[in-house]
Amino acid sequence: MTNGRGDDRQRGGRPLFGPGSHGHGMGIEKAKDVRGTLRRLLFYFRRYRTPLVLVFVLATFGTAMALIGPYLMGLAIDKLVAHEAAAVLLSIVGLMVGTYVISWIAQTGQGVLIATIAQKALRVLRGELFSHLQRLSLKFHDKRASGELMSRLTNDMDAISRVLSQNVTQLFSGLLTLVGILIVMFILSPYLALASMIMLPLMVGLVGLVGKKTRSAFRSYQKNLGILNGTLEETYSGQRVVMAYGQENRVLERFERENETVRRVGAYAMTYALLVMPMMGILSNANVAVVAGLGGWLAVKGIVSIGLIATFIAYSRRFAQPLRQLGDLYNQVQSALAGAERIFEVLDTEPDLADADDAIELSDVKGNVSFENVDFAYVPDVPVLKDVSLHANAGQTIALVGPTGAGKTTIVNLLTRFYDLDSGAITIDGTDIRQVSRDSLRSSLGIVLQQSFLFAESVTENIRYGRLDATDEEVIEAATLANADRFIRRLPKGYDTVLSERGANLSEGQRQLLAIARAVLADPAILVLDEATSSVDTRTEVHIQEALHELMKGRTSFVIAHRLSTIRNADQVVVIDEGRIVEQGTHEELLARQGVYHRLYMSQFRGRAK
Repeated sequence: MTNGRGDDRQRGGRPLFGPGSHGHGMGIEKAKDVRGTLRRLLFYFRRYRTPLVLVFVLATFGTAMALIGPYLMGLAIDKLVAHEAAAVLLSIVGLMVGTYVISWIAQTGQGVLIATIAQKALRVLRGELFSHLQRLSLKFHDKRASGELMSRLTNDMDAISRVLSQNVTQLFSGLLTLVGILIVMFILSPYLALASMIMLPLMVGLVGLVGKKTRSAFRSYQKNLGILNGTLEETYSGQRVVMAYGQENRVLERFERENETVRRVGAYAMTYALLVMPMMGILSNANVAVVAGLGGWLAVKGIVSIGLIATFIAYSRRFAQPLRQLGDLYNQVQSALAGAERIFEVLDTEPDLADADDAIELSDVKGNVSFENVDFAYVPDVPVLKDVSLHANAGQTIALVGPTGAGKTTIVNLLTRFYDLDSGAITIDGTDIRQVSRDSLRSSLGIVLQQSFLFAESVTENIRYGRLDATDEEVIEAATLANADRFIRRLPKGYDTVLSERGANLSEGQRQLLAIARAVLADPAILVLDEATSSVDTRTEVHIQEALHELMKGRTSFVIAHRLSTIRNADQVVVIDEGRIVEQGTHEELLARQGVYHRLYMSQFRGRAK
């Protein structure tokens, strides 16, 4: 009749401890504050100033060496035409080879150096983001899809990494190459330099026009790819439901429809992207024709040499390459800055739950818990708890029951200080929980949820999550007390068996027993059981109840109950309806009153009788 997730409905449908949806790429976008974002990003490189200077020195030197090559080639041609000695030609060829080798060494060195610096800086940024996410409260995570946050940790970081590791030096080298080629050409021959510029406006216009179309096409492609990935993820996650209701054909049709859209939009985007190369090639060849034609006429007039014409042709061909690169790099840099802006947005989010400046450590907890006139709302003006007051003496078991959405799980959320209450107070042994550190508070609490979360690690490590310094013997002892040792030893590698994601290779009951063993190992003074047996069959429930009985001995326990028959021995049964405590007493007392609890209990009894 009750459901530990009922309160979630009042928070917008997000399960309290469940996974969120995953985010997908949304195409190229620009940062709103480019200067501010770039300044903050560069802050992470402040300790690498000297290596960064060396990177740009190497990039400049490598580019300069690469630009000397075509000049030496033209010089060699002139020497050949003039019938110079072979030794002279060989020396020039040797210089050419040397400049290209030095250029390659310099470019390789700066590439390795910038990649190393970028990864070190991003390691710090990634660590700060992950650490900050751990400090943010559930209120923040309730409002954000987990996939969106994962996207910031992965996709946005990858976009920044690519730009910093590769594209920054490419951008610098490309600009340097363009400027260098222009300077060298005008020094060598202003006439040929001007001739080489004839196609420049067309090249720039082509890069701008096709780049704009390409960005739009790829944005649409990424959007539709995100929809397709969402369908894949949703279908995979809900495969059991799909198979149970025989909807394989329906999801296949949906996939085919969306897959066809991705194919069509992707082909459109790729077509535009592939247009740049041949069109730039055509313009580059046209430029070569202009330079060759004018150069030939000037050579006939004796104004320029044949070697100089060859030099200009080489420079003209190289001119198109950095232009094309700069168009692509611009988009990637913008995308990376937008990703950095999203990361800084999270880092700028202040935790709404923080320890008080004079917070004390909660120690030697006896387990006296009091709720005093507590009010709370997840959403302003939509109260979930209203003037809730209850007291649990040390060692007592308090059962929380009521209709779905009544506020049971919210009481647990406030006790564990996943959220802060709006008014009133919650005390443990007379101390307001807002005056104690959250770490010491939560180390005094043990929580067993309806859906136990297990990690893709060994059984031992999953149990040890309750207390990381526990020995293997203590882990085994906790599993034995939790009634889990027997099934663990039957696993392929016993306690060393590595579980699949979320413990999918175990039954629901086995996952619950491991969660109980984890709580046993933590040895908390106060225990919270949120629908711990609602998802298992009656036989498995008996084993879990035995384990819970051992776990609850001597501890103050708050039990959110689904099956009311399991709480008959509770010291207090607290009935919550529409955020208020409407009844409170023992199982027998509340049945005798024939009120809300009586109706809930009898409705379950009649359901089983049928």
